[in-house]
Formats: sequence, structure tokens, C-alpha cells
Amino acid sequence: MTIGLIVGSAYHAESPLGLQLTAKQVATPHGTVVLHHVIGRDAVVLFRHGLPHRFLPHHIPFRAHAAALAGAGVEALVVTSSVGVLDAAVPLHQPLLVSDLIMLENRMPDGSTCTMFETPTSDQGHLVLDEGLFSDALNAQVETIAAACGAPIARRVVFGYAQGPRTKTAAENRAWRQLGADVNSMSVGPEVVLANELGIPTVAVVMGHKYSVPGIGIEPGEGIKRSLETGRAELDRVLIQLVEALRPVAFRNRLYRFGA
Repeated sequence: MTIGLIVGSAYHAESPLGLQLTAKQVATPHGTVVLHHVIGRDAVVLFRHGLPHRFLPHHIPFRAHAAALAGAGVEALVVTSSVGVLDAAVPLHQPLLVSDLIMLENRMPDGSTCTMFETPTSDQGHLVLDEGLFSDALNAQVETIAAACGAPIARRVVFGYAQGPRTKTAAENRAWRQLGADVNSMSVGPEVVLANELGIPTVAVVMGHKYSVPGIGIEPGEGIKRSLETGRAELDRVLIQLVEALRPVAFRNRLYRFGA
């Protein structure tokens, strides 16, 4: 089974996690993508923001990324993100497992619909979430693997997707919390929706790098940088083991196709 890892802003070096990588350009109907294959492992790493870091959230070619991962034979996708924390009871710098998503408008940051089916095709359909966007079986594996490597999942969280590229206002963060989100960021949402449309079981492991609630926070600028690095060190321990130990699971959602 090929494991796919999507890594974000905390990862901007050519050898994340200490893994040896080899870059390969992949042509898709939505554009060319660079995938980094893990030498000696059946796994690929995708740098969400490019390498070096150049894509703001609204520049990320989400459809091309999803198509490239599917084309590489990815059968289990691990999406990561550094997130703002909306609940003071949720710890920073500890792995969090996403249990559900709030993405009120199913849209990309450019305003287009978040789907692989941009125009009518023979394989188009409605994504029906029988299980949910996040695989229960992969979630259970991640919790077991993380505990075994000494970096246990602190808790499961509901993720709020905000399109970006600006940060959220205080009022917006209060609204996210009232909607039931524990954390939020400018990624993850489109990636898990598109992966599910392509039949790829998905799990999301995120790391809080700042509190987005009144009266709690860290200093901007270098404070954010240090916080990202601290969280990354802890997340590395989990991701390295996921590359080694994650096992295939059945895809339990479906595409409903009229006339099929």
C-alpha cells in the first residue's frame, strides 16, 4: 500500500522527518505536481505550499495535488496541518486527531466548487458520506501507533476550514467555536474532500501552534516560528511511524452516480 503524506508550513526542508526523498514531476489534467517519493518505503510526501514554500492558501493547486496522489497509487492519505486552537482545554504542541470537518460552503479559496468534477464527466457523482470524511479504521490505527511511539494523540477535535489567506478576526474565531470547531486553519478541508471523491481513505493529524481565543496566545513573528518548530518535532515522531506501520483499510464512503 502506498501511504501519502501532505505536510504544511512547518515543513520546508527537502528531508522532512529525516526521510530520504527523491522528487518526481507528475503531470495531471489539473497541472503538474512535484511528489517526493520516500526512498526505501512505499510512501510519497507532498509539500502543500511547495518546496521552497511559495504557495499561499489560495495558490495551492488542490485538484492537481489530489490527482497526483491518486495517480501515484495512494491508498491511505495522512493530512497534516498547524492549526489555531479555539478551546483553551486543547493543548498546544501535541498531536490532535481530526474527527470531523466544518466547511459550510463547499468551495475552494478561489470561489470554485470543491470537487474533482469541474465539468460533466462519465464518472461524476455525489460524494455520500456514509462513514464521514475521516476513516474510522485509520483513526484507530493512528491512535495505536502514536501511543506506541511515545507521542499519544492528545484528543480528537472538530476542524473548521477557513479559506484564507488572511487570518481570522476575533469575532470569526468566536463564531467558529460556537459552531462546534475546536481548531481551524486554511488547509485540510479541500484536501480531504477531494481525496474522498477519488476513493482514498483519509486521516488528519494536526498540531496546535497558537490559541485563537481572547486572552490566550503567543507573540507574533518569531514566536509563531518557534511554536511551529516545537510542534513539528513532536509530530515528526508520529509521522515517521505512520510511514512504517499504517495498513490498508476499506474506503467506506461512496459516489452516487445517477443511471449507474
